[in-house]
Amino acid sequence: MTTILIIEDEEAIARVLAAYLKKAGFGVERAADGTTAMQRFKETDPALVLLDVMLPGVDGWELLADIRRRGSCPVIMLTALGDIDYRLNGLNGGADDYMTKPFVPEEVIARVNAVLRRRPVYSGADTCTSFGALVIDHHAQQVSLNGAEIPLTPRDLSLLMFLSEHPNRMFTREQLIEHVWGIDYEGSDRAVDLSIKRLRQALSHWPPEIGEIRTLRGTGYQFWIAD
Repeated sequence: MTTILIIEDEEAIARVLAAYLKKAGFGVERAADGTTAMQRFKETDPALVLLDVMLPGVDGWELLADIRRRGSCPVIMLTALGDIDYRLNGLNGGADDYMTKPFVPEEVIARVNAVLRRRPVYSGADTCTSFGALVIDHHAQQVSLNGAEIPLTPRDLSLLMFLSEHPNRMFTREQLIEHVWGIDYEGSDRAVDLSIKRLRQALSHWPPEIGEIRTLRGTGYQFWIAD
């Protein structure tokens, strides 16, 4: 069973979310503070985390950073802080989605399903593709550079895999939204720029003479590989 970890200190909200998730067929784990949250995270290895920002002790921003250091588990931020700067902090910090309170539980379930659908799936015969020291393992859904694994969010991983499967081909933001985010995505294409920015930071030690993610001004992006 797919397990969702709810990190939320408001009992009423956590209880409602748990009820709706269970009704949708998910397993549920809960934590109401940062210390307990990371213990639950390590014990249960959840498929996705619903993470409140305002928590006692360790706050949601610190937890998000800790989760990202540990791997690519999807995270949806839940918070009453709706200012655009907070949204950008969450997305730049590696969150896969951001919802402001109050929210409709049915929409949370829809967002959970949408994020889980973005997990990359690869059915080709060759599971690994190498570009110099950059290795993309499609089967294990991992990326390594110079022998060290690079933790990426599921969305960023999906984007990198898609671009790497079409080297030297240019894609507009609209095309990347359609192929990676899905046609049901209702957010801004600014999400593409943020994801590209995170990928470039993650691949900062990949020699540009071997390959890089290039911006074609006014057009889109390209996974460029040297001939």
